[in-house]
Amino acid sequence: MPPGPAKPTHKVGLALGSGAARGWAHIGIIDGLVEAGFKPSVICGASMGALVGAAYVAGRLPNLRNWAEAVSWREIMRLVDIRLSGGGVVDGKQIVTFLRGLDISAPIESYPKKFAAIATDLVTGREIWLQTGPIDDAVRGVDHLPGIFRPHKIGDQWLLDGGLVNPVPVSTCRALGAEIIIAVNPNGDLLGRRFKAKPPKAGSESKRPSNDFFAQLHSQMPASIRQQIDVLAPKLLQPEARNPGYFQVIATAINIMQDHITRTRLAGEPPHVLLVPRLAHVGLLEFNRAKEAIDEGRACVERALPTLREYL
Repeated sequence: MPPGPAKPTHKVGLALGSGAARGWAHIGIIDGLVEAGFKPSVICGASMGALVGAAYVAGRLPNLRNWAEAVSWREIMRLVDIRLSGGGVVDGKQIVTFLRGLDISAPIESYPKKFAAIATDLVTGREIWLQTGPIDDAVRGVDHLPGIFRPHKIGDQWLLDGGLVNPVPVSTCRALGAEIIIAVNPNGDLLGRRFKAKPPKAGSESKRPSNDFFAQLHSQMPASIRQQIDVLAPKLLQPEARNPGYFQVIATAINIMQDHITRTRLAGEPPHVLLVPRLAHVGLLEFNRAKEAIDEGRACVERALPTLREYL
């Protein structure tokens, strides 16, 4: 069991879990926690949790929120730089350009709040904590789903998504001095509900099946490459009503793996409060459904307020 309630002077840490598009909920959760009186000073994130955490640490969360709630498929596609070599489909350089455009690029150690982004060493499988250097480079190094994003090299290490080893980094928060730890698991609502995604709310732009995302990637590839993979396209881009497609299988396999890792790690390293937003209806790559996820993040905090107030 986690220790009892801490005094107001104690450091509050946020462990922001991986979750791809579902990770937009972290924005609403941080907003809700700050409004409730919490002032997190230690932020640790895996994958999408690192991106949102970096924006908060840099004081640019409102900028990220405004962009996310208004983003269109066209703008999402501008962040996708196709590379069919090097271990993944998407390179990730445009993510750094995007973060710099939001002024999220200073050295991690220059910010007043403590921050760590969780990555996985491709060669050794070890968990890596990125706590120094440009914050945008750290985020790029940890937000790389295997099979989709190319590994990113920092120093002499090739890095993958931190969710492979520590999807909800409670242990990192504790090691960085947090005394009250609030953890967020965006994938905690998925068990038993895979392949049962609900349609987006009325007015949302994401009326297309999530696999259409990869159809758009296909349209941006050079003609010579498109011709070579056209034979595989029907199998890779299956509609939702049919059997799960290739990328759906990758995403779900990662979800299953992370679910088991998360449960095991949280059992041994429990936070004071665990927040689980209800996001099974949001697909892994439906980044244009940010407003739904952000709103649910706020609602999740509201539901947990009786427990959270014990630590104020």
